[in-house]
Amino acid sequence: MLTLLTHYTTTLAVTAGIFLVLWIVSLRIRNASIVDIWWGPGFALIALLTFALTPEGALSRRQLVLILTTIWGLRLGTHLLVRNTGREEDFRYAAMRRAWGHGFATKSLTRVFLLQAVLMWLVSFPVQAAMRSATPATLGFLDYAGILVWAFGLFFESVGDLQLARFKADPANADRVMDRGLWRFTRHPNYFGDACVWWGLWLIAVSVPGGFWSIVGPIAMTVLLTNVSGVPMLERTIGERRPGYDEYARRTSAFLPRPPRAAA
Repeated sequence: MLTLLTHYTTTLAVTAGIFLVLWIVSLRIRNASIVDIWWGPGFALIALLTFALTPEGALSRRQLVLILTTIWGLRLGTHLLVRNTGREEDFRYAAMRRAWGHGFATKSLTRVFLLQAVLMWLVSFPVQAAMRSATPATLGFLDYAGILVWAFGLFFESVGDLQLARFKADPANADRVMDRGLWRFTRHPNYFGDACVWWGLWLIAVSVPGGFWSIVGPIAMTVLLTNVSGVPMLERTIGERRPGYDEYARRTSAFLPRPPRAAA
C-alpha cells in the first residue's frame, strides 16, 4: 500500500511526463491542439493508474470509478480527435503562437502543457480519493447518486456535441448560430455536462472516509469551464465569427440550463 504522498506524487509525475512528450510532439508537428485531444483520455489513464496503485481499496468502487472515468474520457477524446483531424491548429493556440513569437516553444511548455498536467491532476482528485479506501466495502446511496449525476452530465455533454456537429455539417448553417436542442437552454451544454460528470464522481468520493476534500476537483473544473479556458475564451471572438451571437447570448444562459429569455 502506497502512502498518500507517494500515491499522489506518482500520479502527478506520470501525468506531467506524458504532457512533456505531447509538448515535444506538438513542436514537431507545429500544432498544440493535440493537448485538447488528450484531455479526456488523460483522466482515463490516471484512473487506470490509480486502480493499479490501490489494491487495498474496495473493488466495487474502484471498478465503478474506473469504468465511469474511462467512458467519459474516451468519448471526449474520440470526439475531439474526429473533430480536429485534418484541421489547422485551434485559433486559441494559433493566437498564442503569434503573440509569443520565438518564445512559443518554452512558453507553451509551461503555460499550456505542464499547466494542463497540473490541472488534470487536481481535477482527478475525486477519482483518486474514491479508489483508495477499503470502506465502505459495498456501494451505497452516495455512490448511486453520483452515478445519476454523472449519467446526466454525460448525456448533456455528448448530446450537445452531437447536435453541434450535425449543425455545423450542414453548409446552410455556415453563418448561423446554433440555438436548437440543448443549445436553446444553455450556450454551452457540453461544458455544463462536463462539470456535472465531475460533480458526480465527487459524490462517489464523498462516500468514502476523507473523500470530501476532493471537492477541489469539481470546483477546479467548473471554474475552468466558466471563468478561464471554457466559456470566456471561446466567446471572446465568437461574436465576430457568428453574426447574431450577441442576441443569442442575451436570451440564453451561458452555463446553467434554463428556458430562454423573451426577445427584447
